[in-house]
Amino acid sequence: MKPIKDMSQGELGAFVQTHLRNIGIDLVLSGGASVSIYSTEKYVSRDLDLVNIYSVSFGKIKNSMIEIGFIEEGRYFKHPDTLFLVEFPPGPLTIGEEPVNRIDEIEFSTGILKIISPTDSVKDRLSAYYHWGDNQCLVQATLICMENDIDLDEVRRWSAAEGKLDEFSKIHSKLSDNG
Repeated sequence: MKPIKDMSQGELGAFVQTHLRNIGIDLVLSGGASVSIYSTEKYVSRDLDLVNIYSVSFGKIKNSMIEIGFIEEGRYFKHPDTLFLVEFPPGPLTIGEEPVNRIDEIEFSTGILKIISPTDSVKDRLSAYYHWGDNQCLVQATLICMENDIDLDEVRRWSAAEGKLDEFSKIHSKLSDNG
C-alpha cells in the first residue's frame, strides 16, 4: 500500500472511502476536492468532504478513522503524514433542493473513489455562487467546464428549479465558452 504521505488528494479519498466502505459506511466526495480533481488541480482544496449519505453514526466513523491513523480536531480529521483534512458532512447528498443525479467512481491504486459527477460538481459550485454571491465558486465551476464534458442543459434546468435562471443566463456564455 502506498504511504499516506505520498498520496494525492484523490488517492487519499479513495483510501479512506475504501476503508470505511469495508465496514459498511458509504461516502461520496463532493465540494472543493471534487473541483480539484475535475479541474486537474487548477484549483486546490486542502480538505475532502466525504458526505455520509446513510447517516451512519459519527462514533463509528471516528473509530474507523482512528484505526487508520487519523485524529479528530474540531470538525476535521487530520493525519500526521498529510496536509489534507477529512470532513464528514451529514447527508442527504443534495445540491440545493435536489438529490445528486449521478455518482461516478474513479479507480486509484488505493481504492475506489465515489465522487459526484462533473455536472453535479458545477451545480454544487453554482449553488454557492447563486445563494451567497461567492465569485470564487463561479471561477471553480468554470474550471470544471474547461476540463470536462458538462451537461449545460441540466445545469440550466437545475438553475431554473433553484429560481436562478436569470443568473444562469448571465453566466451561460462564461461556462459554455470554456466547455
